[in-house]
Amino acid sequence: MKLHEGKTFNKVNYANKQLVNNEFSNCVFVGCDFTKSNFSSIDFVDCEFEGCNFSLTVLKYAGLKDVHFKDCKIVGVDFSACNDFLFSVKFTDCALDYATFHSKKMKSTVFTNSIIKEVDFSEVDLSQAKFVNCDLTRSIFDRSILDKADFSSAINFDINPERNRLKKAVFSSSGLIGLLTKYDLVVRD
Repeated sequence: MKLHEGKTFNKVNYANKQLVNNEFSNCVFVGCDFTKSNFSSIDFVDCEFEGCNFSLTVLKYAGLKDVHFKDCKIVGVDFSACNDFLFSVKFTDCALDYATFHSKKMKSTVFTNSIIKEVDFSEVDLSQAKFVNCDLTRSIFDRSILDKADFSSAINFDINPERNRLKKAVFSSSGLIGLLTKYDLVVRD
C-alpha cells in the first residue's frame, strides 16, 4: 500500500481512473476531477476536498475518516458502500445530489450551506446532526434516527414523524410544515 501523507493535490484529473493500494492521510485536494473514478478500498484519513467534482465516483469499501468536503459537486455517490469503521464526513457549501447514505452511522455530522437534493438518508443514524442553511428537496428520511438533530435553518425537508425517530430534534416554527406533508394540509401564515 502506498501512503501519501501531508500532500496537496491541485487540479489533478482523476476522471475515469481507478486508484488501488493507496492511503491518503492529512492530504488536501483542490479543484480535482474525480468523475466516474473508482476509489474502492482506498483510505482517506483527515483529508480535505475543496472545489472537487465527485460525479458518479465509486467508493466501495473506501475509508472516509474525518473527511471534509468543501464547495464540492457530489452527484450519484453511494456513501453507504464505504467502510463503516470510523466513517466520519462533513459537508460545507456542497451540491450533494442523488447520493445515498443508507444505513450509515453519521452521529453529529454537520452539513452547512449545502443543497442536498434527493439524497437517501433511509435507516441512517443522524443523531445530533446539523443541517445548517441546507436545502433538503426530495431527500428521503425513512426509519432514520434524528434524535437531537438540528433542522432549524433547513428548508424543503419532508420528514414523516411516524416513520422516523425525532426525540428532541430542533425545527423552526416555519419549518414545521415539513413534518406535516403526509397529511396534505393547507397551512397559511
